[in-house]
Amino acid sequence: MTRPAHIARIAEDDDEQFATNANGAGGGERYFNRELSWLAFNRRVLEEACNPAHPLLERVRFLSISGSNLDEFFMVRVAGLKGQLVQSVDRRSADGLTSGQQLTAIVAEADELIESQRNVWRELRLQLSDAGIDVLGSRTIDEILTIDEVAWLEKQFREQIFPILTPQALDPAHPFPFMSNKGLAVMFDLVRVSDNQPIRELIMLPSQMPRFLRVPGERARYVAVESLVKRFAALIFPGYTVTGGAEFRVLRDSDLEIDDEAEDLVRYFANAIKRRRRGRVIRLELESGMPHALGEALREELGAGHAFVTESGAFLGVGDLESIVDEDRPDLKFPPYSPRFPERIREFGGDCFAAIQAKDIVVHHPYETFEVVLAFLKQAAADPDVVAIKQTLYRAGKQPAVINALIAAAEAGKSVTAVVELKARFDEEQNIVWASALERAGVQVVYGFMEWKTHAKISMVVRREGAVYRTYCHFGTGNYHPITAKIYTDLSFFTADPRIGADAAQMFNYITGYVEPEGMSLVSLSPRDLRPKLVDLIDAEIENIRSGKPGAIWAKMNSLVDPAVIEKLYEASNAGVEIDLIIRGICCLRPGVDGMSANIRVKSVIGRFLEHSRIWAFGNGKMLPNDDAKLFISSADWMPRNFDRRVEYMLPILNPTVHDQILDQVMVANLIDNEQSWDLKADGSYVREEPGDRPFNLHRYFMTNPSLSGRGAALKGKSVPKLSLRRGH
Repeated sequence: MTRPAHIARIAEDDDEQFATNANGAGGGERYFNRELSWLAFNRRVLEEACNPAHPLLERVRFLSISGSNLDEFFMVRVAGLKGQLVQSVDRRSADGLTSGQQLTAIVAEADELIESQRNVWRELRLQLSDAGIDVLGSRTIDEILTIDEVAWLEKQFREQIFPILTPQALDPAHPFPFMSNKGLAVMFDLVRVSDNQPIRELIMLPSQMPRFLRVPGERARYVAVESLVKRFAALIFPGYTVTGGAEFRVLRDSDLEIDDEAEDLVRYFANAIKRRRRGRVIRLELESGMPHALGEALREELGAGHAFVTESGAFLGVGDLESIVDEDRPDLKFPPYSPRFPERIREFGGDCFAAIQAKDIVVHHPYETFEVVLAFLKQAAADPDVVAIKQTLYRAGKQPAVINALIAAAEAGKSVTAVVELKARFDEEQNIVWASALERAGVQVVYGFMEWKTHAKISMVVRREGAVYRTYCHFGTGNYHPITAKIYTDLSFFTADPRIGADAAQMFNYITGYVEPEGMSLVSLSPRDLRPKLVDLIDAEIENIRSGKPGAIWAKMNSLVDPAVIEKLYEASNAGVEIDLIIRGICCLRPGVDGMSANIRVKSVIGRFLEHSRIWAFGNGKMLPNDDAKLFISSADWMPRNFDRRVEYMLPILNPTVHDQILDQVMVANLIDNEQSWDLKADGSYVREEPGDRPFNLHRYFMTNPSLSGRGAALKGKSVPKLSLRRGH
């Protein structure tokens, strides 16, 4: 039986809602709340907008990111909890809170976050003005601009904006129109001059319209489109006196219900995307100072009786401030960075296959270019000896480079299989477009499992070499997305190890034909055996302690939520295993508690790049780092959805050079970073680390030092500063 949409969604994301600890007792003593932990992460993002170490426009970017993050949080997470509450579903989070209790805490924290965003924007706006960038409101246009500049604005408004707008009276003959998700509108109270009759009008701002208009001139002056609508309201409503005007914005439930009985998955998702645009209103943002009666009228008209209503300051939708960051002011941005192309591949004349066959390679994005992944696929498409390509696609974005390479390979007569994940949240529509383009070119497109997302990032190329076939593989911790690869830190691992190739082939057969893998040599897959393998690795460290050897675990990921794994880490801590976790976002584990987690330390790194790679290391009888440590890369975070409802991989790193690069460089650098790191305390607070007299910025380190496995002979004379971990760094 199919569960209702909101219930199914929370179950998909959170089987931890039912979780208790090993002794049958859950609660806040052992776990932090997932939703509040996420809000704490977004608070850290917002704090970077206040960091004077960042250039001014980059601080505006952090503010924008915090706004976009919060929108998605309401559209998905809060919407799911609200659905539980409305449908009287009695479920508790791992920390013991009901849906209602969680929503109360979430809204209180979110309101504080919104107030902080307002204060940060107020300060940044003043600093932008001092730096020569003005963001003008409707009341400051005439104060700041000259008569000629106002005339230019009016001309632009008449010619470029006015024709697009559709004012609508709100009365019994004109019902309130539908507002799409993230819709922004201005409500006007007017009085008709001819008979002094009051009237209320609504103007919705089309989403395709740019949010800001830049006034020509050396000094940058930006005016939001809603401010222009207010300023030139007299042009829209001739014969009326404007007595008031206020902006509001709508967020809707934006997740998709997954019906496991759908007969045609593509058609189902195409229709579901259309339904999402009309989801229930979850949040109504009002301009500060909007009369209470008008706010209540909006709730009634929008059917938003259960929505959360907030006053969001003078600017609604701070995520749109991203467009201001595009201003041509390099002095107010991070210095441009050009990623390196691995020298190892250059030494083989750009032949990716020859370089990979000689030795495994790991590429560290964004410090090393994503172009190497594209080069691998393009070479496979053009190489007459390549007979087959298999590729997973979770988020490919709007850039067609990867898609074009697969199309070229199919058109060249190769056997090409693409596993396209239609359930990649907010990328469903684009993935349907890519799937159609691939099918037209002759690619065999597979959509994977109905109830599981294929989240593993794997590419597999089979090449004829003499009398044998050799398999080349790429395993990524991030998506095949050329844009995010410029700002996300991820690993790309290339290998021609026949054991890994055979495992990859079984994985693809599992997804495309439901053929259960047997005798996998190295790769572990969820939902089959990834969690049990991880638990075994933790148990091995516990056993090392009992045998009188050191026990140590390092793990880097985006989120740690899974109660079973958390409990196993608590057990390891109590046994004496030293555990260091680098968790960028959500962390439900409570560290540093005597008798439970005294030997566990958790930090979060927030900086110029988004830490995204998943790396796990186990001491194997010695303290970390060491050459014999068991080291893995993965596509999975430690969350119930990744273990139970997604196809993910875990891959051991056996090549010594690659092992050293990931463990001694990447992991150590993350642990010793003290310029953009936050430590999680037992009470749930995050405290920014103080650099002291030995500052270290891991992003700066990797931007200025070549990697180990891809550096090649040409760079062997260039020393790379050796990193060392000092406990209590």
